[in-house]
Amino acid sequence: MFVSYKWLEDYVELNGISAEELAEKITRSGIEVEGVEHPGDGISGVVVGHVLECEQHPNADKLNKCLVDLGEDAPVQIICGAPNVAKGQKVAVAKVGAVLPGNFKIKRAKLRGEESNGMICSLQELGIESKLVAKEYTEGIFVFPNGVEPGADALVQLNIDDRILELGLTPNRSDCLSMLGVAYEVAAILGKSVTLPSIEKNSSSEKATDYISVKVEETEDNPLYIAKVIKNIQVGPSPLWMQTRLMAAGIRPHNNVVDITNYILLEYGQPLHAFDYDRLGSKEIVVRKARPNEKMVTLDDVERELSTDHLVITNGNEPVALAGVMGGANSEVQKDTVTVLLESAYFKGQTVRNASKDHGLRSEASARFEKGVDPNRIQEAADRASQLMAEYAGGEVLSGEAIVNEMHIEPAVVSTSLTKINKVLGTDISLDKVQEIFNRLQFETSIDGEEIIVTVPTRRGDITIEEDLIEEVARLYGYDNLPKTLPTGAATPGGLTPYQSKRRTVRRFLEGAGLNQAVTYSLTSSDKAVQYALDVRTPVKLSMPMSEERSFLRLSILPQLLEVVSYNLARQNDSIALFELGATFLNNGEGELPEEEEHLAGALTGNWHLHSWQAEKKAMDFFVAKGVLEGLFEKLGLQQSIAYRAVNMDGMHPGRTAEIILNGDAIGFIGQVHPNVQKALDLKETYVFEMKVAPLFTAEVPALAYDPIPRFPSITRDIALVVDQSVSAGKIEDTIIKSGGKLLKDVRVFDLYEGEHMEPGKKSVAFSLKYYDPEKTLTDEEVVKAHEIVLAAVKEETGAELRG
Repeated sequence: MFVSYKWLEDYVELNGISAEELAEKITRSGIEVEGVEHPGDGISGVVVGHVLECEQHPNADKLNKCLVDLGEDAPVQIICGAPNVAKGQKVAVAKVGAVLPGNFKIKRAKLRGEESNGMICSLQELGIESKLVAKEYTEGIFVFPNGVEPGADALVQLNIDDRILELGLTPNRSDCLSMLGVAYEVAAILGKSVTLPSIEKNSSSEKATDYISVKVEETEDNPLYIAKVIKNIQVGPSPLWMQTRLMAAGIRPHNNVVDITNYILLEYGQPLHAFDYDRLGSKEIVVRKARPNEKMVTLDDVERELSTDHLVITNGNEPVALAGVMGGANSEVQKDTVTVLLESAYFKGQTVRNASKDHGLRSEASARFEKGVDPNRIQEAADRASQLMAEYAGGEVLSGEAIVNEMHIEPAVVSTSLTKINKVLGTDISLDKVQEIFNRLQFETSIDGEEIIVTVPTRRGDITIEEDLIEEVARLYGYDNLPKTLPTGAATPGGLTPYQSKRRTVRRFLEGAGLNQAVTYSLTSSDKAVQYALDVRTPVKLSMPMSEERSFLRLSILPQLLEVVSYNLARQNDSIALFELGATFLNNGEGELPEEEEHLAGALTGNWHLHSWQAEKKAMDFFVAKGVLEGLFEKLGLQQSIAYRAVNMDGMHPGRTAEIILNGDAIGFIGQVHPNVQKALDLKETYVFEMKVAPLFTAEVPALAYDPIPRFPSITRDIALVVDQSVSAGKIEDTIIKSGGKLLKDVRVFDLYEGEHMEPGKKSVAFSLKYYDPEKTLTDEEVVKAHEIVLAAVKEETGAELRG
């Protein structure tokens, strides 16, 4: 909820308290103010100008030369390119020396040979979002009503000098979805009274019931429906003060009739709807459930297929509105509308929510009906809107209204006691203080012995039990004033479980290695839910998804990480290294909750080393990704238990993908994303990994052992082995290790050759073998003997021959 500070002053005396101070007080009383926006900060030198003359620029077809009165000694010449600028307009002008949003300074300039002494501004150039600007001004400058004087401060006229408080409301505080609701809250905090809008009813010789009748078939869903009729309407712009208040609250102005209904929605929290009476097509309103296969076109020009669960407003024949959600295009108020039928009603929140969800329509009106509106404001809101239409649209309000009223809502009566309040809060508050708090909230109270009986107004539907009353006392007494106590009893020190400790170790290691942690959606589409799954199962579908794109629980983290990589690349963030440690969800069958399985996934693309003055750049490749994982496995003490095995996987490069094997079991994979997938997502070469973490965290780790620093020299032997291309280097390395005996301490691959000097189907793999004995200096004979055993075993196991 966006709250205008200047608008709030209409209802409550703020006595000069700043918007920031007020925000702090509101937050301390239990409603979080997420921020205070100053729309006019950084803007200066903008005034109202009167365009005295306007003619085409002599040297440019799309520019106009304007003579503008700024309320100073002499008018100035300004060159303007707006298509809608014209003689006689009152416009916003940034004078020479003015500053606009973004620290844009206005200087005297020459445009195509003609001097320009300022800038005629659009609302967007003054910092107002395009979506909040009335449609007639979205492509040009803003034109003031003729009542403003040249030289007046344009920021004041446009209400840009206001302060906007953004309230972060919890669902129970729907009373503050209106300016009056916020006024009651602020008045209680400051100990002030609330000044309500005055409503004057104009008498008319004609009755509304002569024009319209109302019938409600579903009184449980719609217990109260009021229809008022306003004749002789003149549709046009609403007054500037109303437009600026709507824009400050995040609503675009349209015309005086629609703007008044939106203004009342913000003021009273009561949604209204205006029908064009002459386009209604009948003299009756019938509220009913939609018929099977019935359709209607809503105000957004979308044809909606209705179900029998949807409540609709009809003209007795066809729907003219989806109750509480959106009106129909067939009865929309237009420029030629002369008679308005005004609807003010109470719709059941669940009914509105179901229709809103089914059609994907979320509106300011539906949000308020879902959370609950004050039934005692429905008539007042209709009367206030009628009065404003008479005042600002020239309308004549017909006497009375057509009404169906089956509403039976009484104020809640809740009781508590001073003893209970002080016991729960740990305070020693007096009875007078408690009564004073309830009086500030404008709750009626009476005392019966120890019992405090409170009659709660219908605007506070969130207060239904004794604990709610105690909370009201606590927050207005001041949470900071509640006494502080330390817990008693024996305390036990906290700590991490081994599993939690290893999870933290993984995060710290990967962050230290240069990867950024990502947190992506657990919900995805049906196609992406099964991509890269380690355990292929039918994905779990949500019964009430937010959208089709977020309707299934994921089986793999990688599809979401690749979306993040694609998003960043599209914004010229070229070198990306991400990881996520999160849950995947395995289907356990119909009626069973899914099993959560924690996975670790990563995605790397671009450069691993940047091209600095010290070194050449290094692109991400398979071995960079593999090196990160090997460092992680070493950190976890599992480097001796991990192996890799080539594998083919859907969505992965067929020659650059390997399974990750832990103690003989596959726990994940690493490799390059398939070129076709990269192309579809606009990715460069991208390397990924994903694995289950439970086996990593629960695997037995050998006890930490230390070897003394060798006192005797080691001997290194390098061998180049020619083998079939199908033989993996890993297999050769395993054979060397198994046959090397106790003298062989280290084996590393350092070269691979496949070229013109090699037989077809063959390759050369070079290894470096290190031998040493911790007890003595090795002789050549001992090394040769051990080395020959290795060569014989390699030849027997893999068919390898020494390269000549």
